[in-house]
Amino acid sequence: MTGFRTTDRLSLLLVDDDPLIGETLAYFLGRDFAVTLATSRFDALAKVRDMPSPPGIALVDLGLPPKPHRPDEGLALVTELLALAPAMPIVILSGQNDEANARHARALGAADFVAKPADPEKLRQMLHELLAFEEVPAAADIELVGKSPPMEKLHAQLRQYANSPFPVLIEGESGSGKELAAEALHRLSDRAAQPYLALNCAAISPNLVEPALFGQAKGAFTGAVGSRAGYFEEAGDGTLFLDEIGELPLDLQPKLLRVLENGQYQRVGETQPRVSRARVIAATNRDLRKEVREGRFRADLYHRLSVFTIGVPPLRDMGADRLLLLDHFRRRYAESSRGEAFTLTPEAKARWSEYHFPGNVRELRNIVIRLMAKHEHQPISRADLEAELDCSDSVAMTAAMPRDDEQLAGMAHRHLRQASHFSLDETLRRWEAAYIAAAQQMTHGNVSQAAKLLGINRTTLYNRMEVLARSAGDATDTGTR
Repeated sequence: MTGFRTTDRLSLLLVDDDPLIGETLAYFLGRDFAVTLATSRFDALAKVRDMPSPPGIALVDLGLPPKPHRPDEGLALVTELLALAPAMPIVILSGQNDEANARHARALGAADFVAKPADPEKLRQMLHELLAFEEVPAAADIELVGKSPPMEKLHAQLRQYANSPFPVLIEGESGSGKELAAEALHRLSDRAAQPYLALNCAAISPNLVEPALFGQAKGAFTGAVGSRAGYFEEAGDGTLFLDEIGELPLDLQPKLLRVLENGQYQRVGETQPRVSRARVIAATNRDLRKEVREGRFRADLYHRLSVFTIGVPPLRDMGADRLLLLDHFRRRYAESSRGEAFTLTPEAKARWSEYHFPGNVRELRNIVIRLMAKHEHQPISRADLEAELDCSDSVAMTAAMPRDDEQLAGMAHRHLRQASHFSLDETLRRWEAAYIAAAQQMTHGNVSQAAKLLGINRTTLYNRMEVLARSAGDATDTGTR
């Protein structure tokens, strides 16, 4: 399990801008956890990056400054924390009327949510129950389950590229299992008995990436109190997995390119060259070709990293694998908890098969954990299942958007024929909200990157987000009057 222990207590990141709530929960939970308290998204990210390892678990309020009455900052923090530590369980603190936002946070990768005001004892029990599901045999964590054509292609590529000495670039959406593909490449190779090291390039401060990769000499910079080997040196003849490679600082990219070309690198503060024999695997959920075109990633490094490229498919393209993964995870967690797995009614199973799983396998896994905790050894109805899914219009419409003009016209025709009351303004507003939400999810809440993805400037995106927020607020006010 990802995380570190301080005085035998698992570390917990608590993010809440209300001092009373934050300090009360920190005091109560401090008996079981080593609590780090943060009051904003940027405060939380800064503290996580300063830690030697990411927290074992996080508790995040959706409403954070500068706009505590909206979920934007909390949702962005969920995606950013999972980019730093994909295995970190995140529990959402949410207002009583924020269930739709909490569902969306779970689709992004959060494990569960607790309504405010939270009972500290029940919250403590929930955290321990959630962590109990995390403590499963390590062998289960390296399985890539699936028999669909996209998964068969992935398995074939893993076998084909496993023993090559050349780099592999793994591409795929957040939560799709890129790190599992990297582990499988190492496990299937002749290097399996050698070290396997992983560095998340987004998880540490940019000025610390170079010494982390290449090591440091004593006195090389402030805080370098001794010499230290880096990841390349410690990997030896094994495998070095560089996750979130798109976050690698531009000025450091030539040094990584040099290692890939001739194996040579230098510790920070040294002039003596060293030689790495490690095989490099990189992963990204960004479009690196687009990053190259826009000058944020070196073309020569991209071509060197992508000698072999593997695409991990999103869950929505995996067909019946949704049911295989359901069986895999419910058996796994039933065994780990020594309990009985739940079952799905035929209606619930049909709903499971048609759900688009925007959070991919990570979301599916978290749904199974919640169902096991709430409905162990019970049949799950469609209504029970719907309560765990993100069924917001924005996510569903984004997944269903036709790309062909004729198909789009046909969809519009059916919609007009079936709708008893149609509003073009409302329909366009919902499509706009869907694309903005999708862009923010893909860019981990980075507004500048989301604006580029949408083909508009940053100011325009901010203005449209403000208009949509006011519109949603007006709709809520109207509904409550």
